[in-house]
Amino acid sequence: MQEILREIGMIARALDSISNIEFKEYELTKGQYLYLVRICENPGIFQDKLAEMIKVDRTTAARAIKKLEIQGFIEKREDDHNKKIKKLFPTEKGKNVYPFLKREGDYSNNVALSGFSPEETETLFQLLQRVGKNIEVDWDLVKKGKKREY
Repeated sequence: MQEILREIGMIARALDSISNIEFKEYELTKGQYLYLVRICENPGIFQDKLAEMIKVDRTTAARAIKKLEIQGFIEKREDDHNKKIKKLFPTEKGKNVYPFLKREGDYSNNVALSGFSPEETETLFQLLQRVGKNIEVDWDLVKKGKKREY
């Protein structure tokens, strides 16, 4: 079992490293592109929901979001019903970069799944979703300050 998670981690780090290099021309670094893609795909998303979606803590998300805002990729807008809540939206600059980020993501997907049949691809996707749901339980537990029992 341990080898599976090591393999998943290696794949994630390799893709992250490639993206950080390729997105440097847009001054997107350290996974910022993940936030921008999710905001472009979910305009009006709340910061906490975005952090949960990417599986990072609120502080990490806040730093990345602030940097994207300073760089002009996104903007915060007040919620119509609750002025304390800020919704995140891509700016024109963010919208203009999104197609490139999407093409890179699609390309990486195609490379990663090269040689897989449609059935194998679907099976892999379903299995990884199950792995994600299993891990999410512990992620929620630890984020709430509790300890896992090994």
